[in-house]
Amino acid sequence: MALLTIRTIPDPILRLKAEPVDGVDEDLRQLLSDMAETMYANDGIGLAAPQVARSVRAIVVDARDKEERGDPEGLLRLVNPVIAEAEGTVCFEEGCLSVPELRADVKRHERVLVKAIDADNEPVEIEAEDLLAIVLQHEMDHLDGILFIDHIGRLKRELYLRKLRKEASKNA
Repeated sequence: MALLTIRTIPDPILRLKAEPVDGVDEDLRQLLSDMAETMYANDGIGLAAPQVARSVRAIVVDARDKEERGDPEGLLRLVNPVIAEAEGTVCFEEGCLSVPELRADVKRHERVLVKAIDADNEPVEIEAEDLLAIVLQHEMDHLDGILFIDHIGRLKRELYLRKLRKEASKNA
């Protein structure tokens, strides 16, 4: 396994719509393993392939309590995930490894049914609510080039982006 570099805003790969995967092969299994290792090493609970510069529809998620994370039994490795059903609304403070130093309230569906294929190329259905539902939606947004800041108010988003540009100009 290997730690991958997490891409951060304004990297253009984060805005691309990821390509569907025809099937799970050894390369994709390795990518999923590397993504999981990278997610855990960065204290994350979800990571999408575009965040590590791979424009494919693959995510890893482990939204369990911190003490339980890292156990491979509870890690979700999902390929070509889609939301088949959604209901309810919840507002939750989110952050993102690709959007450093920002947390903001985001409205999401409270419950979702996600269909995907797993690392063994088998179809899976996941009924999720609460934090797991939020994380799945957040990571699936990445597959469509959507960042959580796209869900927040324009003013807060512009202030954050202005701060980023200012820091970038200082470092240039």
